Amino acid sequence: MRKRDILGPALSVFVPFVLFEYLKAHALWDMELIAPEGHFYIVTSVALLATLVAIAVGIAGHRVRNIKVSFLALAFISLAEMFTVHGLATPNLMIHAAHLSGVAAQASTLLATFWLWLSSMSSDSAVITKLSGLRGRLIPIWLILIISLGVVSLMSPHWLDFIPLDQKSVKWSVTVLVGLLNLITIYRYFQSYRYSRFPLQMAIIYSCCWLILAQYIMVSGETWRMSWWLYHFLLLASMIVMMIGLIRQYAANGSWSMAFKGLFTTDPLERITSCLSPSVRALIHATEEKDTYTAGHNFRVTMYAMKLAEEMKLSPEQLRVVSQGSIIHDVGKIHIPDEILNKPGRLTPEEREIIELHPVKGYDMCRMLGFMKEELDIIRSHHEKWDGTGYPDQLKGHEIPLLARIVAVADVYDALTSTRAYRKAWTHEEAMRMIVENRGTHFDEECVDAWIRVCEQDPQVYEYPAKVIKEQGQSLALGLNME
Repeated sequence: MRKRDILGPALSVFVPFVLFEYLKAHALWDMELIAPEGHFYIVTSVALLATLVAIAVGIAGHRVRNIKVSFLALAFISLAEMFTVHGLATPNLMIHAAHLSGVAAQASTLLATFWLWLSSMSSDSAVITKLSGLRGRLIPIWLILIISLGVVSLMSPHWLDFIPLDQKSVKWSVTVLVGLLNLITIYRYFQSYRYSRFPLQMAIIYSCCWLILAQYIMVSGETWRMSWWLYHFLLLASMIVMMIGLIRQYAANGSWSMAFKGLFTTDPLERITSCLSPSVRALIHATEEKDTYTAGHNFRVTMYAMKLAEEMKLSPEQLRVVSQGSIIHDVGKIHIPDEILNKPGRLTPEEREIIELHPVKGYDMCRMLGFMKEELDIIRSHHEKWDGTGYPDQLKGHEIPLLARIVAVADVYDALTSTRAYRKAWTHEEAMRMIVENRGTHFDEECVDAWIRVCEQDPQVYEYPAKVIKEQGQSLALGLNME
């Protein structure tokens, strides 16, 4: 876990919080600034940016057919609409209904928080499953409801006077709820960010941090004081960060649908391909051009290794390393002559020596491209054996990096269950028998035991990759450019 991943969001809350408390404690600095027109312009800017974010996210949600992307759109639709009402109800500008302005402001943070919280929930939760049935109608229905509420409120601004915002118990109950839901959302998105490093995930984290602080300032600040103005700028900053996150997400993927496809996907192949760096994508294409089998093999091994790593309770950062390293673990085969790489018969000792150079060749290639040590360990050491008889460095036992030991199991399993020019594919049972027999000699016992558990719990783990990645005629560019 990188310190800056935590430090950035923490400082984004700490600095404005300290500023707010300092202003409140020093009346000389916390001067009154009554500027209805200025307030209206700031609020309008927040609402406009929230609308743009909602439109971009809504379009992407429709294309990728993912209810959780729709929840993101609903969060910013709610913020935009309620903050518009807040701006139009600015006291002494168009109407004198100060109570409506306060209700709309807190409704904006509460509703946005609610939908962001829903977007962070597990896809198989009962709430998400039930709402998925409304996926195509949810945004239009909510849009009609919230616009109608806004229009009615502005036409009859006093009808919301029954909401006791002046009572401390009500104000702080709402604040605690907003804080709790946002903290849950931050935690869930941060866990995902540790694996995928999507810019939009970090943007959502920052936005949730500022929603918490904005709500706190709303209920504890004094209207028109300098300290009170802070929450407007926090919400404006949250929208600017979201726009930046959207742009960076789009730039990394090239389309809105791709920008969101990997954000909430549960599909193993999409989960892997959506997180690939440009350098890894380039190497995959180079591998595919050289040998379609090797390219498909890399994808299958990655899916197996990811499941095995998850079973072994690796951290999200380690899962990302497994994904990035295993998908190019055989990239060194680019330098192996075709007549050796695809030879239908038994290799000569000289040819075997050339084949066994591919981990080092791949290591040297990726080392010069700036890959980190953990990915390089996978590339170099995935053919090492637990008893020290592997290659290229004859490492033994725990000398072999853990991630390389994990990939070794996945690599051999896929090699055995794939048809090659010189033999037919083994059945799953035959491959598992061989792996178990070599437990403690070729493979780390802990890794083998974890792989057995994975296969017993869900046969789909080893059946799915073979269906998705075809050994013949499958362009892996399809996996990199899914629409």
